[in-house]
Amino acid sequence: MNVGRTIFSQLTDFLPIHEFRQCVERYHGNYKIRSFSCWDQFLCPAFAQLTYRESLRDIQVCLRAARKKLYHMGIRSKVSRNTRAHANQVRPWQIYADFAQLLIGQARQLYAEESFATEIDQTMYALDSTIIDVWLSLFTWAKFRKHKGAVKLHTLLDLQSNIPTVVFISDAKVHDVNILDQIAFEPGAFYILDRAYFDFARLYTIHECSAFFVTRPKSDFHFDRLYSQPVDKFTGLQCDQIIMLHSLCPHKGYPEKLRRIRFYDKELNRRLIFLTNNFCLSALTVTKIYKCRWQIELFFKWIKQHLRIKAFYGTSENAVKTQIWIAMSVYVLVAIVKKRLNLDQSLYTILQMLSVTLFEKTPILRALSSTGYITYEEQSNNQLKLVI
Repeated sequence: MNVGRTIFSQLTDFLPIHEFRQCVERYHGNYKIRSFSCWDQFLCPAFAQLTYRESLRDIQVCLRAARKKLYHMGIRSKVSRNTRAHANQVRPWQIYADFAQLLIGQARQLYAEESFATEIDQTMYALDSTIIDVWLSLFTWAKFRKHKGAVKLHTLLDLQSNIPTVVFISDAKVHDVNILDQIAFEPGAFYILDRAYFDFARLYTIHECSAFFVTRPKSDFHFDRLYSQPVDKFTGLQCDQIIMLHSLCPHKGYPEKLRRIRFYDKELNRRLIFLTNNFCLSALTVTKIYKCRWQIELFFKWIKQHLRIKAFYGTSENAVKTQIWIAMSVYVLVAIVKKRLNLDQSLYTILQMLSVTLFEKTPILRALSSTGYITYEEQSNNQLKLVI
């Protein structure tokens, strides 16, 4: 890297600019635009994500204070709050969604050989959603309750790389289970779902795609036990049953056999029941697979703490989706940089280092590989403890 270039400029070298231009041309993003191109529109929020800017005015003041360095950072246009607000409102958010998917594809290839906690070789995904509260009087399109607005972020997380592979942004009234209709299921992969996605017809769609699911049933779940398999009760397992659905409507939605596993957690004094369409893995392995679902909860917690997705720079649906997709692009970009530079620091540490060094002119590898940092892994006492 050229020592005379800023860290921010070196960071953008990891972005596929040619593919970004193709995304812009696909949606005619630069049509009749003389200044502040879509690339400038991407770089300004990306800078805001990396330096924790809270508003458009905050971004403007910060960038204008370093206006002599903007050209060398790749920002060719004049930084104006009104110009950026107008761009966020009218330019298609699909540009940045498609570009984020390109980065996600690159990141998943880089992390394809990462080791994982379970002994299975198949790809594992966790599907869940999180709610971001907004003011209904400002975000009139994001209806949730009578006097409350919210945006819902539906995410399919690749548990091996911790990279979101599918992201849907909607108002909070959209039920989680409807997102299953928009996902192309990968044959042989495992999908870990909580009770919000418990729908037999949609679960059968996963089964027909030759994919596997692990979920927890609702309390009013009725079934007929066909036979039971032996289990080691010293591990916490109580039963491993092959079942068929009892009622007419559920049986019509899922006409095949299912596997029901019951596990007792001594520490939490809770009985957990799991359903799956996989009959090959051991019952204990199935419980371990569902335990991995907690990673998506930690992912939501992480992005809410370290990315700017709780306070938005615009109130329109287009502005909100643009900001969220650029935030996801920044998250994946940092993951790509971490892998390509073989950095040992966590994503949190890299983000903190970038936030205070973006204007410095030093090789990015030297700036990010400084020693002396102690990384603490986040832990949560709310995690399901499956005693093995």
